[in-house]
Amino acid sequence: MDLSVVVPVRNEANNLAFLLREISQTLDSLCEHEIIYVDDGSTDDTLLKLKELRQAFSCLRVLFHKKGCGQSMALLTGVRAARGGIVATLDGDGQNDPSDIPRLLDTLIKLQRENPKTMVVGYRKQRMDGTWRKLSSRIANAVRSRLLGDHTPDTGCGLKVFPRKLYLSLPRFDHMHRFLPALAQLKGGRVVSVEVNHRPRLHGKSNYGTWNRLWIGVVDMFGVMWLKGRVVDWEAEEIEPP
Repeated sequence: MDLSVVVPVRNEANNLAFLLREISQTLDSLCEHEIIYVDDGSTDDTLLKLKELRQAFSCLRVLFHKKGCGQSMALLTGVRAARGGIVATLDGDGQNDPSDIPRLLDTLIKLQRENPKTMVVGYRKQRMDGTWRKLSSRIANAVRSRLLGDHTPDTGCGLKVFPRKLYLSLPRFDHMHRFLPALAQLKGGRVVSVEVNHRPRLHGKSNYGTWNRLWIGVVDMFGVMWLKGRVVDWEAEEIEPP
């Protein structure tokens, strides 16, 4: 298995079929792949529709949480179950464009020659969201980049490509998905941002409000700053046998 695509979803029943079809069409001729949808305790028909879609898409695997655990835990569930050495993630609302995956994947493969611990992050330069959401995100990204020094303009973009081993080596906590670039850098990783397409949401509404993201994000950011201050880097040499 070359690539595992992990898509966390919660109450996205009307967005499942077209996005799954797009992902499959993009990757079918590119590489051997699997698509893992993780239903995070949906209360609509998301899980039922995913079970139906499994009949039409042999590459689809479906995991589910009996109750909502949050996006970070849904991502972790999917990455743990992944069989591919490289993982691509994207949001399940259809706003990320799967046609960007090959470009991010190609960038990752090239950069891994220099640093195997490379993460490629999407940059939604032209966001298709409301004014307040775009403004709050721009401010949050600027503050986070300034305090954490991750030099990443859009850490909240769901479209990312990275080695599975790198992700599983990161510190794990709720809401960790918002800080993946900084966490990867803590492990000696290189993070590169690539501009990607962003599309309007066609169905449903976001499961994450601005204010609850803001206050939780502030607390988590100070936690990541603490982690950065605790990192100890060292090198060891082995004495050659006589």
